[in-house]
Amino acid sequence: MKSLKITGQKRDGLGKKEAKKLRGQGLVPGVLYSKDEVVHLTLSFSDLREFVYTPNVYLIDLSVDGADYKAMIQDVQWHPVEEEILHIDFLKVEEGVPVKIGVPVELTGTAKGTKAGGKIKFNMRKLRVKAMAENLPDTIKIDITKLNIGDSIKVEQLKRDNLEFLDNKSNLVVGVISTRLAKAGAALPED
Repeated sequence: MKSLKITGQKRDGLGKKEAKKLRGQGLVPGVLYSKDEVVHLTLSFSDLREFVYTPNVYLIDLSVDGADYKAMIQDVQWHPVEEEILHIDFLKVEEGVPVKIGVPVELTGTAKGTKAGGKIKFNMRKLRVKAMAENLPDTIKIDITKLNIGDSIKVEQLKRDNLEFLDNKSNLVVGVISTRLAKAGAALPED
C-alpha cells in the first residue's frame, strides 16, 4: 500500500468559531481517533490535496507536534458548494488490529462479450474490505477477459489471501450486459 507523510499541529480551541477561523487561514481541522486517545489537529489544505483528490487509498505517516502516528482517512467532510474541506477524520492504525476500508477496483483485460456487442456494467468501483494494514492492496484487480454477454462477477466470487470482503456477497461487481447491437447481431441469419 502507498504511504504519504503529512505534518499537522495540535489544536487547543474546539468548536464552530475556532474551526471557521482555522479555515479562513487555509487550515483544515481534524481528529485522529484511536482506542486510547483522541488528538485534535490542524493540517494545511495544500498538504491534503495529494490524497483527497484520488481514488487511491494511502497509509499516512502523520506527524503532530513531533509525535508520529500511522493512520488512514476515516472520513472527509466537504463544503456543499465550495471546494473546501470542512473537517477530516483519521483512524490510527494499531499494531495487530485489522482495518476496515474501501479499496478501489481495477478491471483488467477485455471481456469476450464486448467483442460480441455487449457492454460492461461496472457497479462497484470500491469494495469494503477488512485486513491488517500491511496486507491492504492498492487496488483489487479483477480479470474480466472470460466474461461473455450475461456473465458477471459477484463479491462472493472474489477471493484474496489475508483479505475479507465486507460487502454483501450477492452484490454484482461487474458484468457484461446485452445491447441492441448484440441482439441485432444474434437475430441476423448466418451465411
